[in-house]
Order: sequence, then C-alpha cells, then structure tokens
Amino acid sequence: MQKRRFVQATVLSIALLAGLSVQAQAVDSKAVVQHYAALVHANYSDVLSSAQTLQKAIQAFAVAPSEAGLAEARKTWLAAREFYGQTEAFRFYSGPIDDDRGPEGRLNSWPLDESYIDRVVGKPNAGIVNNPKIKINKAALAKLNERGGEENIAAGWHAIEFLLWGQDLSDTGPGERSFEDYVSGKAPHADRRRAYLLTVTELLIDDLNYLVKAWQPGAKNYRAKFEQGGIESVRKMIVGLGSLSRGELAGERLEVAMNTQDKEDEHSCFSDNTHRDVVANAQGIENVWLGSYKRLDGSVVQGASLQALVATKNAGLADKVSKQIAQSVANASAIQPPFDREIVGSKDTPGRIRVQKTIDSLVQQSKDITEAAAALGITKLAQAK
Repeated sequence: MQKRRFVQATVLSIALLAGLSVQAQAVDSKAVVQHYAALVHANYSDVLSSAQTLQKAIQAFAVAPSEAGLAEARKTWLAAREFYGQTEAFRFYSGPIDDDRGPEGRLNSWPLDESYIDRVVGKPNAGIVNNPKIKINKAALAKLNERGGEENIAAGWHAIEFLLWGQDLSDTGPGERSFEDYVSGKAPHADRRRAYLLTVTELLIDDLNYLVKAWQPGAKNYRAKFEQGGIESVRKMIVGLGSLSRGELAGERLEVAMNTQDKEDEHSCFSDNTHRDVVANAQGIENVWLGSYKRLDGSVVQGASLQALVATKNAGLADKVSKQIAQSVANASAIQPPFDREIVGSKDTPGRIRVQKTIDSLVQQSKDITEAAAALGITKLAQAK
C-alpha cells in the first residue's frame, strides 16, 4: 500500500511539474497583453459600478438635502476612489483615457481652483454656481473644464469632492461644507448648486462608460487593437507603470507637495483622502505587474503577468522588481492622514520621512521597471506610439 501511494504521489508530482512547465511556456506577450486587457476592463467596470452607487447617493441627497444624506454621498465617493485610483496605471501611453479624445482631463485633473466652481472664503459670489448667466449642463461643464487655465477644473472627481466637502480650512480634518448649502432659502443659488452636483456626476458616469466600452471584450474597439499589438502593447503597459511610478506619483503627487508644504498641492485636499490615493496608485502598479486585481465583489482576476514574462528572461530580476513594488505599496500604506500634516516641517519629521520613503521607493522601482523592460528587449520607453 505504501509503495502504491508513493508511485501515485510521484506520478502526481510529475504531472504537476509538467503542468507548471506548460504554464510557464504559455506566458508570452500575447497572453500577457490579453490578460491585461481583461484586468483593465474589470477595473474600469468596478469604477463605473461604484460611481453609479455614488450617483444614487447624490440623487437622493439632492431631492432632500440632509446631514445624513451628505455623509452618505461622501462615503460613496471615498469608496469609488479606491477603485479609480488603481486605474491610474493604465495611463500615459495614449490609450483611451488620455489620447487626444480621452476624458482624463475631465475625470481627475487637479489641483482645482475652488472659486472657479463656487463661493469660497472672501469670494461669496465666485464661481459657475453663482453666475446665473452660465447654463448648467454636461456640455457646458465639459467646455468650461480647464478653460483659461489648467486649475480651472469644472468636472471630475475633484469637482464632486469640492461640492461635497467644501474648502479644507482645517489642519486636522477635511472640509466641512454644510448640507444647508443645498437647501433653497438657506444658501444663495442652492438650486444651481444641486444642479451642478447632479450634472457633474452624470458627466463622470458618461466618461467612465466610455472607458468601459473602449475595453469591452468582443468589440471593434481599442481593446481589439491592443490585444493584437504584441510586444508593442507590452511596451505600453510598461510605459504606464514607469510613468506613474516616477513622473506622476513620486513627482507630481508627492515631491511637489513635499517641496511646497501646501495643502493645495495634495491630490484630494477637500476630503483629506490623499493618503488613500497614493496607496491606490501604488496598488494599481502592483496589480498590472502581478496580473492580479481584487474586484468590487471580492473575486480576483488573475492571469499571465509582466512578472511572469520577465521571469522567462531573468527570474532574479523579476523577483527584485516584485519586492520593490511591494515595498512601495507598504511605504505608501504607512503614510498617515491627514496628508497635509505629513508634509509639513523639517526633513526629519516623522511624516516627511514616511512620504520621502515612499518617493525613494517609487523612484527605485521605476529604475527596476526600466531594467525589466530591457530584459524583454524594450528600450524605447519615453513615448508610446
């Protein structure tokens, strides 16, 4: 009996090893690109779903403004941002979100000049909300977005964030906009403020729908072309990861804020959610590298990854990149809220040390990702075709 069990176990081990060998051989550019497309579609679909939950909360609040209704809208905004932040890894290679027709500028542009949208301290009549000559509809808000300056943001996540939280005038917490700003008779132009909030959310949903359709399987769309792109599509994936790691996250979102020590330069300044933005961005990079993404429903999308592809050329390098990316996620997770207090003080204050560790890790991982690209024979990373 023992001999029979040994033989069975040996046969099973050989079969498993053979299966692993076949699986390793199956990890090629085509498999990696196809799985990436599925992961991107899953992530954008979850963003859309969570944004629709946000929209329902905002609609309910607009019908009957209340403190509880505003709190629920804020809660759903924060939940949706967790999924959107991970999609930032799909940018920077002229894909559907940020090509010439892409909606990125309407979705996530910042920093935002609050007075372009609504009244602020010292400017009680400022903004689109308080100018009855401006019609509030999706076409108008899209046209007004970034008109006359890159901080003239009229649409997207941060416009909604400002409308929900208001200015962040506190050093210890987020903005404290009153629900009465949306109650007619309690605040000037409350009806226009309600209309703005509803309309800008509709525009957000439209833009997210556009991205979901661009990555929809089985359609004549961007995904279909991307899946046929071979190593060029792999290059685009790597451009996205490297650009987010160094130029955008380490640079624009962390180094700039560290240099100015100004809360106006933090990503989600009204809600004090910047610390979570950083984690979600770092997680998005890891998702693509590992070919793994945890969905809104708790299920996991898992498949052929960049890590596995690089491992076919240089297993040690693939492991090094994986460890560095994991370290970046860990360092980002250690940043404490509110972010605008982490960045204040001398270079040896605990908060600034935590943020600097994250920056240093992201810079190193961008170098490691470049090395991984070279292992695949990819050397041109400055600009995607």
